Amino acid sequence: MSKDHLLLLHGALGAKSQFTFLIPLLENKFHIHALDFEGHGSSPMRKRPFKEVHFAENVMEYLDEISLSHVNIFGYSMGGKVGLFLAKTYPERINKVFTFATKFLWTPESVDSETSSLDAEKISEKVPHFARMLEEMHAASGWRNVLQKTKEMMLTIVTESSPTIGEMDQIRQEVRVTVGDKDSLVSIEETVKAYRSLPKGQLQIFPKTPHPIEKVPLAHLAHSLVEFFNG
Repeated sequence: MSKDHLLLLHGALGAKSQFTFLIPLLENKFHIHALDFEGHGSSPMRKRPFKEVHFAENVMEYLDEISLSHVNIFGYSMGGKVGLFLAKTYPERINKVFTFATKFLWTPESVDSETSSLDAEKISEKVPHFARMLEEMHAASGWRNVLQKTKEMMLTIVTESSPTIGEMDQIRQEVRVTVGDKDSLVSIEETVKAYRSLPKGQLQIFPKTPHPIEKVPLAHLAHSLVEFFNG
């Protein structure tokens, strides 16, 4: 039996290297693809701001480059919003979408909370191991540049994030939205609202699971991905 194609999309401040330990659990079931959004990981910075719509362009460019007519998407955090935007905008190219730890409701207060943590000097001083990880991850553009452009993106996310929960009724593909019950950024309540807005939505809650993908029970996640996409 032929294997479906599955594209993995990383989150803000992330890169495709975040999936290093997940890919071996999936590659027997799927043709796996992963890419770095522009300015992240090994992908060069472009002379434009970070935006979900630009990251979606990166995906379409990748699919066209490898002549892939359609694909399934797993999106972690921001990658989930990119996947949903693609499903809404290019329905003929996107099959199913599975999101994990994707935030659907931003308020000025939540934006202020998140952007206040995006301070390079504070990160270097208080969490140097995180600074070193970011430095290694974003060798092409420099982690401080990635941090600054992510902060600028966050400051516009309340008005520019798409699709909103109100627009999700336009997504006709099967979509499973998932969240960890210990996620301090994404609430179960907003994830439920997103699920209820999707015509073909599914909902899954991961127990004992916080936001960072590095702390997700990978075997459980991989099982859920296989069940959703191949079930």
